[in-house]
Amino acid sequence: MPEKTINEVTRAWREQYEKGLAAFERNNLDYAIDILSKVVEQEPAFFDCRQALRAAQFKKSGVGGGGLFKKIMGSTNPKVVQAQIALRNNPRHALNLVEDVLNHDPNNMAAHRVLADAAMALDFPKTAVLSLEIVYKQSAKDRDVVMKLARALVKTGQARRAEGLIAELSRAHPRDPEIAQALKDMSASRTMTEGGYEGLADGKGSYRDILRNEEEAVTLEQEKREHKTEDVTRRLLAEYEARLAAEPDNLRLVRSIAELYAEKKDYDKALEYYKRLTGSEAGDPVVDRTIADLTVKRFDQALLDLDPTAPDHAEQSAKLNAEKQAFMLDACKKRVDRYPNDLQLRFELAQLYFEAGRISEAIQEFQKSQNNPHKRIQSLFYLGQCFSRRGMNDLAARTFQNAIKEKAVFDDEKKELIYALGCALEKMGKRNEAIEQFKLIYESDIAYRDVAAKVDAYYASQGS
Repeated sequence: MPEKTINEVTRAWREQYEKGLAAFERNNLDYAIDILSKVVEQEPAFFDCRQALRAAQFKKSGVGGGGLFKKIMGSTNPKVVQAQIALRNNPRHALNLVEDVLNHDPNNMAAHRVLADAAMALDFPKTAVLSLEIVYKQSAKDRDVVMKLARALVKTGQARRAEGLIAELSRAHPRDPEIAQALKDMSASRTMTEGGYEGLADGKGSYRDILRNEEEAVTLEQEKREHKTEDVTRRLLAEYEARLAAEPDNLRLVRSIAELYAEKKDYDKALEYYKRLTGSEAGDPVVDRTIADLTVKRFDQALLDLDPTAPDHAEQSAKLNAEKQAFMLDACKKRVDRYPNDLQLRFELAQLYFEAGRISEAIQEFQKSQNNPHKRIQSLFYLGQCFSRRGMNDLAARTFQNAIKEKAVFDDEKKELIYALGCALEKMGKRNEAIEQFKLIYESDIAYRDVAAKVDAYYASQGS
């Protein structure tokens, strides 16, 4: 669903939003957060309300003005883990879970990352940008963060800034094929957004030259709108399809039509046009990924369309989820076969194998994806988990130790690795070595998972 303006939400929730704003202005922050949280829970697409909620969260935390983006890593919260699990099948639930985390810890970067992923899955790009900008301030050199922010910016109509971010990233990673392709795609998006038709592509004419008449100027303005009305979308589709009939080889038109159908959530038609691009743009990983993502969204829509009161609802839901997981795994494997040197894709395939319980295949792919410097730590973490599931706790411990050595900053990711190492040592019967790992976390974050209980129990046993 597209994000909503204040005039597009029901009157009851609009009144609650205004009541929350009034509380915020009176500095009654707890009350404001309580009201605004309830509104976004019921109206997750209401962007203005979520933006107001974020302001209230940060103001309550005492971070304001120039200190808004101070580098404060929030401690891991069990709800963030729950949200990560819910992300694939229920992004709306994931969104609500991490929003609750942010009510208490608005600087929790892990929560903002999950929120951004959930927002993009729900087609809430402005919501995604809101969180990604916060993460970007802390991790401006993080490849994945920059890529996600750029893609979200394109969907909000900020193609020029998105292209600038990817261009800067490309200078830092000149040999990364995914970044190179993304830069190409961002450039094309910006060209279309700014009305760059064939005349400009050929280097001839000017911006005004392509505005052949007042009707075309109106069309271009409508293309730039963040949220197109149903009438505008129909008008653009009719115009583009008519032009495509006269220009069947115009791939920009094919892509634009596919994107419009995707915005309409007509996934069958969108896929029909994207598949036309695969026949003309062989070896385009962006198109391949888009086709896979739209197919997953088609599964999600089918799940939403199920009648929850039907007696076979659980059976039908399980069947669709199984088909969705099988498709995701098969599609990712085909992309890896097509682009065998793309280590990002291998990491994604490994994750899918891991989630499916296919540990041997997961190990093989994680061993390859660890050569991607941007995915090395995560690959080692998953490798350790794979070994642990196999009962190979000595291999798991050694893998976690290797990952920890490469983590200079004591952040949430390092805590997770240390905790995993402690658990592996526990399973090996090395209680004293395990407790030393848990104590490292205890010293800086007593609330992390169950380290307090583990450490307290250890000292209690020593005392007795």
